[in-house]
Amino acid sequence: MIAPRVRVVQGLALLSTGALAGAFGYGAANLVPTFNAVPLDMRLSFHAQLMQMNGITMQGAMGISALSALALAAMTRGSARWLAAGAGLLAIASFLITRLGNVPINGRIKEWAVTSAPADHAEILARWEAFNYARTAAAFAAFALLIVLALRRNDPA
Repeated sequence: MIAPRVRVVQGLALLSTGALAGAFGYGAANLVPTFNAVPLDMRLSFHAQLMQMNGITMQGAMGISALSALALAAMTRGSARWLAAGAGLLAIASFLITRLGNVPINGRIKEWAVTSAPADHAEILARWEAFNYARTAAAFAAFALLIVLALRRNDPA
């Protein structure tokens, strides 16, 4: 039987990581194509405003995902521990990709929104999109590991 506290932490890990994967997935599937379909000045203004709104919520989701998955790893043993730890590390990876890849470019986009984009803006925006797809993949992989853990027939504790 799985201890109630393990179930609560597992539920939190699933919820937060699923929300993270869903938010990143929505962005990759809907926002990025929309960004690319509108005039550049509109994209820059919307992107800058969106990133301002996303800052706290997305970093919070990444933090809760990582901490809850790592807590679950600490509370379990065997393959359950490895699955939960992998999910936690992937959530950390999504944070690091965001912090080291997307956030610096977001700062530049914010500047461009009030001035103008440089000649190489397309290359920089393509790099932002590559980071976005990488963090989305990391979040989905973390969520998938937690789903596998939740669907296992073995007692993870």
